Amino acid sequence: MRPQAVERDAADWLRRTADVVVSSLLLILFLVPMLLIAIAVHLEDKGPAFFRQERVGLGGSRFTLFKFRTMFRGGDDRELRELIARELRGEDTVENGSSKLNNDSRVTRTGALLRKTSLDELPQLLNVLRGDMTLVGPRPCLSWEAEMFPEEFEPRFSVPPGLTGLWQVSGRSTLGTLDMLRLDVRYVESRSLRSDADILLRTVPALLRSNGAR
Repeated sequence: MRPQAVERDAADWLRRTADVVVSSLLLILFLVPMLLIAIAVHLEDKGPAFFRQERVGLGGSRFTLFKFRTMFRGGDDRELRELIARELRGEDTVENGSSKLNNDSRVTRTGALLRKTSLDELPQLLNVLRGDMTLVGPRPCLSWEAEMFPEEFEPRFSVPPGLTGLWQVSGRSTLGTLDMLRLDVRYVESRSLRSDADILLRTVPALLRSNGAR
């Protein structure tokens, strides 16, 4: 076996070990806060606390992503689809320092707070523990988003999606879809254990700045 292949296999083993250990510890640490969040989400409109959605993973495979529900039930995503389409055409969609939908009527009051603090993504630790995701990687995109992405960004699917990534620590909601895709490819091209550790360290300040996701 070539030295590069051995090094890559070792790095993958270390990443998976870190995924299991860190996600397990964080799930234990945040167990009580997650229970409280689940109660708050349910009490607002008596709906389910958790939200499951199909996302695209490694090699284009599909998996079920877990999140806390941040929207009222029954909303549609037509505005979001149009926003993504505009951004992929290169249009500037940034308004009030954010490229995401402003005053989205689908989002609950509790959901708005969860999104701002990224606490809605805590259940994704289960995806990391299961192996659907890893700690650091590209954002797990929706199936219809993946179908819209230009072929030049296909390399983003050559690694597992991450709980955090280069996009999250580089501006997140202030960046459009094309910016996100370019950062994803840049990450894949320079992916290393050192770069992963650097992104993890930069994630905490990014969360404290409340750069919520869309």
